[in-house]
Amino acid sequence: MNSIIYFEIQSSNPKRDTQFYQNVFGWHFEHVDGLPIEYYRIETEGIHGGLLQRPVAIPSTECGTNAFTCTIEVDNFDEIAAKILSLGGLIAMDKFAIPHRCWQGYFLDLDNNVFGICEIDENAK
Repeated sequence: MNSIIYFEIQSSNPKRDTQFYQNVFGWHFEHVDGLPIEYYRIETEGIHGGLLQRPVAIPSTECGTNAFTCTIEVDNFDEIAAKILSLGGLIAMDKFAIPHRCWQGYFLDLDNNVFGICEIDENAK
């Protein structure tokens, strides 16, 4: 537990970028309905991931790293979220269900790096 299990790529043009990664690496993309954002699940030969519609403007190249977001699997979402907040972290995106898979949410660390946590729950709705 508390291991990185998932990565996400933000995209200003998801259809274009799914084609890019599919052509470069042979990754398979599947559109996911029912989420609060446009989202594609990514199947690779290793760690799985997702590609989503970027919720904010593309950072300029002078802002530093613009990278994939990692998600850490936890036993108890609410407990870990409370710990993050008590240590000075912030909520970047509130907890939401990925139906029949998990509870997901995003946070900022003390240097404003985004990371996700998820609690596996087949009953999530």
